[in-house]
Amino acid sequence: MIYQIQHIFDSSKQLNYIEMYNETTTAKIVLNEGASLQLLVLNSVPVIKELTPLAYKDTFASSILFPFASRIKDGKYIHNDKVHQLEINEKKRSNALHGLVYNKEFNLIDQEITKNGASVLLEYTETSLTKGFPFTYSIQLKYILTHDSLKLNVTVLNTSNEVFPFTIGWHPYFFSDNLSKSVLKFDSSKKAFFDDRMIYSGVEEFQHKGPFNIKNKKLDDCFYLNSNVIEFETPNYTLEMISSSENDFLQVYTPPCNNTIAIEPTTGISNSFNSKVGLKELESNESYTISWQIQITNY
Repeated sequence: MIYQIQHIFDSSKQLNYIEMYNETTTAKIVLNEGASLQLLVLNSVPVIKELTPLAYKDTFASSILFPFASRIKDGKYIHNDKVHQLEINEKKRSNALHGLVYNKEFNLIDQEITKNGASVLLEYTETSLTKGFPFTYSIQLKYILTHDSLKLNVTVLNTSNEVFPFTIGWHPYFFSDNLSKSVLKFDSSKKAFFDDRMIYSGVEEFQHKGPFNIKNKKLDDCFYLNSNVIEFETPNYTLEMISSSENDFLQVYTPPCNNTIAIEPTTGISNSFNSKVGLKELESNESYTISWQIQITNY
């Protein structure tokens, strides 16, 4: 089954995207929507579906969350004794939400087809001093597709002359034929507590290992992970997500869309620029790399 890679410009929808595919497997990556993965079929099983009629600007579906995952309260934080004010893009709660690259246009840098799969290397380079984040950087995404897996490698390079703070995450929504009969499996002993603006305000004990039932739950919760492996079991397939970074965080969200759940691995949590929970710093001319791999078994 020979893989192909197509670069497509859809003028009617104003979309610039890449498709990697063969007879049973497809990945669609929209370059001008933050190089987000909008469609994923593995071994003939729909794993990620487009969320139409929900708009990408409202869902952040499969977006890369950088330089911060989740929210920054009032968009304000202090770094190196300077107060920074980010744009407020979550108006109702007056927060900055999900970073600065989710709506940027990435460029195709390289592509490769092998007998076992296909891959693309994408890049966005920030040369301006963005309001609230006056640092330059480049971010590269490498999507590697096989018949039953997808791996995403993310590398961030600090091209500015100063150290900058960051967290990073990924925001994919997964499809199940029957979400009420699906379960998550992860290892956690703590859960973040949020206020009514979804801002981190403490930790509560949450001893959990094994099946986490989704049925009848409305979720927008963040768990401290004791393992880098997350499983999602559905009636049609089992998905295993493995992170190269251990003991990070899992954000789980059920959107207003049937049989869909966001399973979001992140290195930090809501308001991390202020709480410092999970916060990292990247030195000038240094890089940071993380990867997430999805592997499925279908029944």
